[in-house]
Amino acid sequence: MFFKPSGGVSGAPADEQHACITVKMEKKYDCLKLENQLCFPLYACSKEIVRRYKPLLDELDLTYTQYITMMVLWEHGSVNVKELGDYVCLDSGTLTPLLKKLESKGYVTRTRSKDDERCVTAEVTPEGMKLRDKAVKVPMKMCGMIGLTPEEAGTLALLLKKVIKGN
Repeated sequence: MFFKPSGGVSGAPADEQHACITVKMEKKYDCLKLENQLCFPLYACSKEIVRRYKPLLDELDLTYTQYITMMVLWEHGSVNVKELGDYVCLDSGTLTPLLKKLESKGYVTRTRSKDDERCVTAEVTPEGMKLRDKAVKVPMKMCGMIGLTPEEAGTLALLLKKVIKGN
């Protein structure tokens, strides 16, 4: 997908801005210019956001992926690992060592189902719940580091969720 840095999709009429595939390029290879890619600013922004989280999460001794995993566990208490992966957009190959690390820190327990040993549940421990008290300051600190108004942040979140859902 590509776009014109001015904000519109290259060559698309205003009412067809979402139909990126039908766009005609002014020059044959304009679609390959980095400045015309929607994916690149999303990628760069994602890296920058995680970079800004790092010093805040270092205080908690968590990586970003451990942090988002703990957020799900703080919200739900106990979650099937497959569902947990769906929440945080991680596959089991990434999630299993992450959960082992959180378990070694005393924040999480993992329990296999007696009925189906392939089914594992992750549950936050009391120690993991104590960590939540320290983590509660992270979102507000991040708000001050992003440089968006609350309205802009809300709009951006809605647009990103729309992209993730694919509609």
